Amino acid sequence: MESKYGMGVMLLVAVALCGGCADTGTVSESQRSPVAVPVTKSLYDRLGGKPAITAVVEQFVANVAADGRINNRFATTDIPRLKGHLVDQVCQATGGPCRYQGRDMKATHLGMQISSADFGALVQDLVAALERFNVPAGEKGELLALLGPLKKDIVEVP
Repeated sequence: MESKYGMGVMLLVAVALCGGCADTGTVSESQRSPVAVPVTKSLYDRLGGKPAITAVVEQFVANVAADGRINNRFATTDIPRLKGHLVDQVCQATGGPCRYQGRDMKATHLGMQISSADFGALVQDLVAALERFNVPAGEKGELLALLGPLKKDIVEVP
């Protein structure tokens, strides 16, 4: 996942920062005036860093635990370990300094017969956690866009 998300975020930042980098004019270096290039904060920073991500993950796991549609899927799960992996996964995916070191999503969920409805319930629980902490719509959308592609590796039953 490191290359899938970390590099993607870095590439987007690089493209954003270098959008006007090409020099097609003939102005010499001494004639150029310094121009401030706006630096866009990473999604990790805009979300509030690791403390904010940890708080959202705590709420998300509490939402899942209270969700009768899917909570039985986590009956034998090591919840503290799960929370740690989720924090690292979101932190890394959003451009933070963490490194997710868990198994890939396909191997983790293989044979669990997770349905699209199960996945949808999980996403609803995540959205509710994000809304509880008033995460702005833009950041919420960016995060869901980063995590959404994982569905193909998790869902086995349409």
